[in-house]
Amino acid sequence: MKVRFWGVRGSYPVPGPETNRYGGNTSCVEIRPEGGPRIIIDAGTGLRKLGKELMATTEFGAGHGSAHLLVSHTHWDHIQGLPFFAPLYQAGNRLHVYARQRDDTRLGALIAAQNESHYFSVPFEQVKAEVQFRELVEGEQFEIGPARISCARLNHPWIAIAYRIATDDAVVAYVTDTAPFRDILIEQEFIHQPPRPGDPLKPEDAAKLGAMRDGVVRLCEGADLVIYDTQFTPEEYASRPHWGHSCPEDAIEIAEAAGARTVALFHHAPERSDDQLDQVLTECRGKTKLEVIAAAESLEMELGRWR
Repeated sequence: MKVRFWGVRGSYPVPGPETNRYGGNTSCVEIRPEGGPRIIIDAGTGLRKLGKELMATTEFGAGHGSAHLLVSHTHWDHIQGLPFFAPLYQAGNRLHVYARQRDDTRLGALIAAQNESHYFSVPFEQVKAEVQFRELVEGEQFEIGPARISCARLNHPWIAIAYRIATDDAVVAYVTDTAPFRDILIEQEFIHQPPRPGDPLKPEDAAKLGAMRDGVVRLCEGADLVIYDTQFTPEEYASRPHWGHSCPEDAIEIAEAAGARTVALFHHAPERSDDQLDQVLTECRGKTKLEVIAAAESLEMELGRWR
C-alpha cells in the first residue's frame, strides 16, 4: 500500500512561513491499496488538495471514481475540507463515508450541517456525486476491497475512533484524537470540571480506561506504521487534559506495547513551528528504539508489497 499525508495539523489550519515544511492543513491521510479503491482517513482541510489531484485523474475527472472516507469523529478539523472536495461535484463519482454511530443524530445529518446556508453557499443536497453513509459500532470489522478495516474507541470528547487498515501484507493504524488512558475518562462530551491528572480514579473509570487502552494496543499490534495524536507536550497536557490529546511519550508507549515498527507523530499543535517540531522529533528518537517520524504534508510511504 501507499500512504500519503495531505493534512497533519490539529484544531485549525495554519499556513505560513513557520509551517511550510511540515504543512499547515488539518487531518487527512490517503491509503492506496494495490488493486483496491482509495481509502481516505479524515476530511480536514488537506482534503481540498487531494480532491484537486483526484479530479486530474481520468476516473474522477470523468465521473467514474470511487473513494472511501473513514472519519475519526466529526469535530471541524476532521471534516472541514469536505465541502471543498471537488469530486463531490462531479456526477458519477461515489464517496462512501464511515464514522461512529451515535444515538442522538445521524451521520448524514452531521455532515450536511456544515453546508447549511448559515455556513456555506452550496447546500449538501446539490452535491452531484453519490454519497453513502455507514455508521460503525466500536470494535466493528469490515472490508473495503482487499483492505481489512477494524476500529476501536478513543478517549476524546464526542468520542473518536481509531482505525486499522490491513492490506498488501502491511498494517497502518490511525489513532487520533485521544487523551492518554491513565488520568481522565472522557465519557461523552466536553468535561466542564475535569479532575486533575494524577488524582485517584474511580475503580469503574480505571477499568474502562484499561479496556480502552487494551483495545488500542490490539489495534496497533504489529503495525508497520502507527499514526498517533501527539498534539501536546507534557506541560500542555497538564493544563488541558480534558481536551482529548496525547503527548509523543504516550504514542511511543502504545506503539512499543503493540510491537509496531514505526510511529508517526501527527495532529501537530497549530502553534508549533517547524523548528519546534524538529526538536520534538529529535527528543523522541532519543527515547525509543522504534523508528519515529513526524508526519508532513506530501510525505508518501510505501509499505508491504509496494516496498
